[in-house]
Amino acid sequence: MNAFTRRGACPALSAPMLTGDGLLVRLNPVAGGLSPELLIALAESALRHGNGIMEVTARGSLQIRGLTADSAALLAAEVDALGIAVRTGVPVETGPLAGIDPQEIADPRPMAERIRVAVDEAGLTQRLGPKVSVIVDGGGQLSMDAVTADVRLKAVRADNDIVWSVSIAGDGRNAKVLAKVDANAARDIAVAALRMVAEKGREAHTRDLSDRQLVSLAGWLCLTSLREAPPSVLPDISPSRGEIGSSGAGFSLTRPEIGETIGDSVISPLEGEMSGRTEGGASRKPIGLFPLAGDTFTLGIALPYGSMPADKIIALAQSALALGTIEIRLAPGRALLFLGQPPAANQPLQDTAAALGFVTSPTDPRTRIAACAGTPACASGRIATRDIAGTIAAENADILDFTLHISGCAKGCAHPGPAALTIVGGENGAGLVVNATAKALPAGYRPGYDAARGFSRVAAVIRSARYPGETAAACLTRLGPAGIAEAYRQAQTKKRK
Repeated sequence: MNAFTRRGACPALSAPMLTGDGLLVRLNPVAGGLSPELLIALAESALRHGNGIMEVTARGSLQIRGLTADSAALLAAEVDALGIAVRTGVPVETGPLAGIDPQEIADPRPMAERIRVAVDEAGLTQRLGPKVSVIVDGGGQLSMDAVTADVRLKAVRADNDIVWSVSIAGDGRNAKVLAKVDANAARDIAVAALRMVAEKGREAHTRDLSDRQLVSLAGWLCLTSLREAPPSVLPDISPSRGEIGSSGAGFSLTRPEIGETIGDSVISPLEGEMSGRTEGGASRKPIGLFPLAGDTFTLGIALPYGSMPADKIIALAQSALALGTIEIRLAPGRALLFLGQPPAANQPLQDTAAALGFVTSPTDPRTRIAACAGTPACASGRIATRDIAGTIAAENADILDFTLHISGCAKGCAHPGPAALTIVGGENGAGLVVNATAKALPAGYRPGYDAARGFSRVAAVIRSARYPGETAAACLTRLGPAGIAEAYRQAQTKKRK
């Protein structure tokens, strides 16, 4: 087993990362899913070797927490013995229904594999940082628009043909579009962008590319049209080997910044994926029924805040097995997709999931809250994040049309970018941060045990102050940080009187 990875790197099965509650590993099955039997066996292994907490991240990765150096090695051996092949190298991700969604514009899997091969042939795997990623989105019911990436390719229709929109540095709403080209050119532009990033070092991302480099990438189609066939690797488009100067005349790209804003717009790629992170974008939540071929459906069930005890995952997988489920896929958005069961089994499976505490409705207020493990699960936590989140979700569902971040400490693992409101644990109790990250100075404090009461006071002010038809998020913006913080503090003052 390799040495532990630093915080911020990807905690792969062979390189666990040290967190506040021990070591953490993350894995992505190569096949895209697991049989119910394999998921049960994996959860049992997590119970034996970890602290019993399993997570599905916002990008659809499976995480096992609370490991030690010895138990992480045992877990890795058991995963290998189960025959679960996990992805390694530069992440090239496709949607959870890739290849089986009847509404898909194109199957993204062949393109993803071509990019993986080209990246490997170019020797880029060891030169790129662990957070660099590529998304290949075929469209369909569960798009990848909400997930950020350094390079993203999305299938789009053009007249009677299908082309690929290539963009960089962002999610489906804010990434900078470079070109809409055929499959060969799309692959080449993607690999060229990764080569440029690699030449800047392992800390670099596509957001660090210069305007001239972006123009070079955008003009690549003009260059390749002069050749008989585009190469899979572009050695001549780089800071050190000359760039295409004027091929994109009139084309201007400013350097994008990747960070989240109120309204769930942007989130930095891959960072803080420890649990329950809320991603930006407008794609449909992977919760509920999604039609497949014929009369079959896949059922999406989410983990609250991206986390669930392993014994409850075992119970759900056992129910799915009994009802005829063949495969369980991990889905971006902290969810599991159940496939293969007869249509009549979906409602009983959904009922079982609800009884176990899983999220079975896309309107569940828990989908609007990002909460890390907190106390007592994480030694770094200062507040009981999940208890606070549960109380707020139960009492204030009517105003949760914005992202609420509840962080056990200032590291902000669950949601690294700014959120509309953040409750963060610290030495002075539970601080309230407005429109910033968990690292920002809170505008007000109250005891950690009373944080949910403070939020309820803020919710009451929103209800009384918002105009007809105004969203809670818009009302928060209008009230401003000072007014919101005062409401949060007032609850504590009134309690003392």
